[in-house]
Amino acid sequence: MLALCALTPSHVARKGKNGMRGRVARHAGDGSGKFAAFDLPAAPILVPEGSWKRVQGGGVTTPMGFQAAGMMAGLRAGTKADLALVVSDIPAQAAGVFTLNLMAAAPVIYCKQVLGRKDTVRAVLINAGQANAATGNAGWEDSLASAKAIAEVLGVEEDDVLLESTGVIGKRIKMDALLKGIPSIAQNLGRDQESGEQAAIAITTTDLVSKSCALEVDVGGSTVRIGGMAKGSGMIHPNMATMLGVITCDAHVSTTAWRKILSSAVSNTFNQMTVDGDTSTNDTVIGLANGAAGGEEITEASGAAFEVLEAAVTAVCEGCAKAIAWDGEGATALVEVTVSGANTRTDANQVARSIAGSSLTKAAIFGHDPNWGRIACAAGYAGITFSTDDLRIELGPHLLMDKGQPMEFDAKAASSYLKSTCSDHGTVAIKVSIGNGPQTGKAWGCDLSYDYVKINAEYTT
Repeated sequence: MLALCALTPSHVARKGKNGMRGRVARHAGDGSGKFAAFDLPAAPILVPEGSWKRVQGGGVTTPMGFQAAGMMAGLRAGTKADLALVVSDIPAQAAGVFTLNLMAAAPVIYCKQVLGRKDTVRAVLINAGQANAATGNAGWEDSLASAKAIAEVLGVEEDDVLLESTGVIGKRIKMDALLKGIPSIAQNLGRDQESGEQAAIAITTTDLVSKSCALEVDVGGSTVRIGGMAKGSGMIHPNMATMLGVITCDAHVSTTAWRKILSSAVSNTFNQMTVDGDTSTNDTVIGLANGAAGGEEITEASGAAFEVLEAAVTAVCEGCAKAIAWDGEGATALVEVTVSGANTRTDANQVARSIAGSSLTKAAIFGHDPNWGRIACAAGYAGITFSTDDLRIELGPHLLMDKGQPMEFDAKAASSYLKSTCSDHGTVAIKVSIGNGPQTGKAWGCDLSYDYVKINAEYTT
């Protein structure tokens, strides 16, 4: 979600249980150096299983050589934190993936320019409250002023700072508040998990949970840690990144290899999730790898070490992406679509994304209606050619279609599966096979509820 709105009572009430990590309650701050109230639960840990070890409670400060902080700078109404900072002790290889929206925000344009002329950076500054999109020359000058201010406080060059913004489109950042808060947030940088969680909370808008995760993995004999944080709840749709995110990593990796890793990871995770079909103006994922873990440098975008690191970074991105879809505005369930039997992974991803983004399928899930025809329909208009005689559809444990033929199934039991999963805010599993090809793809979304319409109908009023 990349625009700020007031939380309606129905929006707040929808997340009452299931899987959320402990609530983080901090002391209130006044923006003069103390932390604000960080009263937001954390999303469930949704990192997939693999050769890595999940770090409980981890985030962007989990890798060696990274610090983070969050604070209430007074950029938006209320008492919620609204300014975050992530810093690497040493220059970190930098990669970024950005929105394809032609109305790209000033910080997006700024970051693309910085990454186009240099390989390393030291910091990422993120504000919530104003998107600084569609703000013209004044918004561009605000971005430059923000980078300059944080660079001076940290003692680095302006080009060592990247920026992310989220909030109402057409609104400039409240620069007086931001500039006043920069010395305080720099002074409060920390390496502990709490500091990382505070940063993750500070970047949220309509999110009802913070999203962060971390893991460690052996890469060529060195223990490497990867952490991530993201925000998003609405205005989420594949067209590049679809949210704000920061990925930190202490692997020793070249710029070329690192940028390939982040691009691939985003393609198969953040670009495979959808909530509502809208792509924002501010979508950004920044990846920083500082090499603090040591070991032999990964210089090529191939080989065993590269593949291990790419898989681990993808797993962190998947954990963040699924947390965003889980927290979709008005959602009562995460929806995971797995498509197999495709000739290419791109084909599988495209069909999975089509199903996850189908408004009719999403509405059926909310209504606990096992209407598999909507799934078949969405697969058919995905733009990928397959034989309808090969189509197979499963909804949780229920086989609904096989070899292109409808199957007899217990509709009440299938409806009960949806009802129980949604009531627990769990994961509705849809599995589709489109042939005998070797490739599989996944996409993530959520159901479409009455609350989604209410939240967005009342967005600015």
